[in-house]
Order: sequence, then C-alpha cells, then structure tokens
Amino acid sequence: MTTAIYPGSFDPVTNGHVDIATRAAALFDQLVVGVYDRPQKTLLFSTEERLSMARVALQDLDNVEVKSYNGLTVNFARSVGARVIVRGLRVLSDFELEFQMALTNRKLAAELDTVCLMTGQEHTFLSSSIAKEIAMVGGCLDEMVPPHVRAALKEKFHRLGAQADSKVRIVSIRE
Repeated sequence: MTTAIYPGSFDPVTNGHVDIATRAAALFDQLVVGVYDRPQKTLLFSTEERLSMARVALQDLDNVEVKSYNGLTVNFARSVGARVIVRGLRVLSDFELEFQMALTNRKLAAELDTVCLMTGQEHTFLSSSIAKEIAMVGGCLDEMVPPHVRAALKEKFHRLGAQADSKVRIVSIRE
C-alpha cells in the first residue's frame, strides 16, 4: 500500500487544492492531507478552522485523511508511513521553489520521493492569497473555493470588519 502526503497551509483550501488532492487520491492507496500549523506567514484561519474546511472539501474522497502537523514535512511523512510527498504546480515560478524543496527533502529523507502535479488550467491563477483578497473586497469566489469556504471567508471578514481601502491590492477577475 502506497501512502502519500499532500502538505500545505490551506489558508483556506481552494478548488485548486481540491483538484490536486482528488487527482493524487486516484494515484495512491492513501493520501494524507497535512495542514501545517505553524507556517512562516500570517494566517487568516486557525489550524482547527483550516482542518475543518479541508475535511469538508475532501469528504467524498474515501482514501483521504486530513491531519495537522508541525515540524519538518519529512518527519510528518515518516509518522504516517508515507513514501511520497505530493505538491501542486500552477505556474513556472512554482517549479523553482518546489524543485529546491524536493531536493532538500530528499537530502533529509532519501526514502521519500516528491511528485508534482500540474494544476488544472482553470486553476492556474488561483492561490489562497488571491481568494482571501477577493473575499476581503466582496468579490465573486464561486469558481475559486468550495461553498463552505466562501461562507467561512465571508464570515471571517465580516467579523474582522475588513473594508477595501487604498492599502489593499485589488485583483480584478472578469465574471
């Protein structure tokens, strides 16, 4: 049985993440989606919120489990018995970072391989950061995130009292 992990911050999970997880689940016997709980970036959602959103988004995939982790990704992979780390690539610039990380992970854990899946063409522009920016200014997220994530983003920004102002970089998407 081949187990793979798909690690990330998933802040929040997007349709691009769901696409990669769905395709990876078809390739491996078991896929563990690892929600990293201490990334070096500012998070909008707590670890528990990100876990919950990912679990709902992936609930129809029988061989997928969602867990949180901290520390080195290779140690998380070992702890769940994974032999493969799955990463998603959207654009060419993603390749450089993922290539460097794959080589680093290989140095730390020679028994692990990294498999990169190219995102579907409809998701190449999409990132969690873009989804958050669009949500902050009340834009349409219908094709970017699952419905429960749209609701969570709307509620989060409502609670935070987020208002579009001159400090916010607005992303324009034609509807």
